[in-house]
Amino acid sequence: MRPDTRGGWLGPALAGLTALTALRLASLALSPMDLFVDEAQYWLWSQDLAFGYYSKPPLIAWLIRAVTDLAGSDAPFWVRLPGPLLHMATALLLGAVAARLWSPRAALFVALAYATLPMVAVGSLLISTDSVMFPFLAAALLLWLRTAGHGRAGSAIAAGLCLGLAVLAKYAGVYFLIGAALASLVSPAARVRPRLALLALLAFAATIAPNVLWNMANGFSTLEHTLDNAGWVRDPAARIQLSLASPASFIAEQFAVFGPVLAGGLAALTVSALRRRTGPPVPLLLAFTLPPLIVVTVQAVLADAYANWAASAYLAGTVAVVPWLLARARAWAGISFAINTALCLALPLAATQADRLTLRGELLFARYIGQADLSRRIIAAAEAEGLHTVVARNRDVLADLFYTGRDSGLAFRAEPQPGRPAHHYALKFPLEPGLPGDVLLVSAEGTPDCAPARVVQTIRPDSGAWQGRSFTLWRVPAACWG
Repeated sequence: MRPDTRGGWLGPALAGLTALTALRLASLALSPMDLFVDEAQYWLWSQDLAFGYYSKPPLIAWLIRAVTDLAGSDAPFWVRLPGPLLHMATALLLGAVAARLWSPRAALFVALAYATLPMVAVGSLLISTDSVMFPFLAAALLLWLRTAGHGRAGSAIAAGLCLGLAVLAKYAGVYFLIGAALASLVSPAARVRPRLALLALLAFAATIAPNVLWNMANGFSTLEHTLDNAGWVRDPAARIQLSLASPASFIAEQFAVFGPVLAGGLAALTVSALRRRTGPPVPLLLAFTLPPLIVVTVQAVLADAYANWAASAYLAGTVAVVPWLLARARAWAGISFAINTALCLALPLAATQADRLTLRGELLFARYIGQADLSRRIIAAAEAEGLHTVVARNRDVLADLFYTGRDSGLAFRAEPQPGRPAHHYALKFPLEPGLPGDVLLVSAEGTPDCAPARVVQTIRPDSGAWQGRSFTLWRVPAACWG
C-alpha cells in the first residue's frame, strides 16, 4: 500500500474536474428543464426541515434548504446546484483512495473516470439522493483505510460520522458495513482494531440516531416505503415473481450506468480475482463493490429493481477497475474514456436544448418538460373560478403544483383515499375534512363520485411529460369526500 497521496496527481485532477464542473453548472443555468417529480418533492421537504420524510432520509432536504437560503432563490438552478459540486468532491476523494491503494498516476485517472461515468453525467444535471450520498461514502472509505493503516481514533470516529451522513442521504449507504466486514476478511489493509471499529460504529449510530427516532415516532414511514419498493416482502407467496428477464434487464442497465467498458471490465476483474490472479488492492475493493450488485440482482430475481439501486457499488468499483485496465488493457481504458467523455460532454449541451431536442418526433428530455406548464394552467383555472384549493390524486401532478404554485397563494391538497397514504402528499397534505365551499379537482380518472360537479376545463398537453394524457378540471364541493 502506498500511503503518499500527493505525487502530483491533485493539480491535474483539479484542473480537469473544474473545467467539467464549470460546463455542468453552465448547463444548469441555461437548461429549460422543469424539476422532476422527485426533485420537486425534495424541495418541498426542504420547506419543513425534519429528521426524516415519507420515503427518504433527510440530508438532501437539509442541503437544498441551505443552498436556496444562501442564494435567496429556489429556482431550479439553485435546487440542482449541489449535484455537480458533490460529484467533483467525490471524484477527488476517490482519487485519494486510489493514490493510497495504487499510485498517484492511478489516482488521476480514477478521479477523471468517476467524473465521466454515465451515472455521474446524468446525476450532475439533477439533484438526487445518490449525488448527496456519494461524497460521504467515498470519505468513509478513505478514512476507514487510514484507520486501518495508522490506527488513530480520530480517523475511526470521522469514518463513522461520514458513513452516518451517507446513510442520512440514502439508506443504501449501509452496504458499506457489509463491505467493511468482507474486506477485513480478504485484506490486511482493511483490518481495523476492534476498539477503533467500535468507535466508528458508535459515531455512525450517533449520527443516524435522529432519523431512527423520527421513524419510530412516525410509524416507520420510511421503512414502510422501502418495503413497498421491495414488493415481494409484504406477501412473498403472492408477490414473488421468479424471473430471469428482470435480473437480465437490471444487469444490462448496469452497462449504461457504469459505462460499457468499465462494466465489462468489472466482470472480468471479478473473475480474475476469484482465480487469485489480481493484486492486493482488488479483493479489498471488490468487497465494497459486489454486495450492492448481488443484493439488488437478487431483488430483481424476486420482483423488480431500478437501475440506480446498486449505484453505490461504483465508487469502489471505479477505484478497482480503472487502474487494472490501465495496467492490463490500456487500449480498452482509452476506449472507455472516449465513450464516457463524449457522453458527459454531450449531455450538458443537450440539456440546454431540452425543450426542442427530439428523436423520432418526441422530446429526448420529455420527463423534464411540461410539468410546470400543466401546473400553471391548473393554477390559472383555479384563479379564474375564484377557488383557493386545488385537489389532485396523482403524485407527479401534486409535486409540481406545490413547486410551481409556491407563490400563488393557493392551497394544494391530496385527494383522500382509503388505506395507508400512498405518497408524501397523501400523508402530509390530505384535503381537510369539513372544508367549506368548492375546490378545483384535477382528475385523470373519469367523473368524480360527487354532485354537483361541473367541468371547468380539459387539458391535453401535446408535448413533454404529459403528452397523450388528459386532465379534467372539475369544480366540486369540498364536502365531496366528507
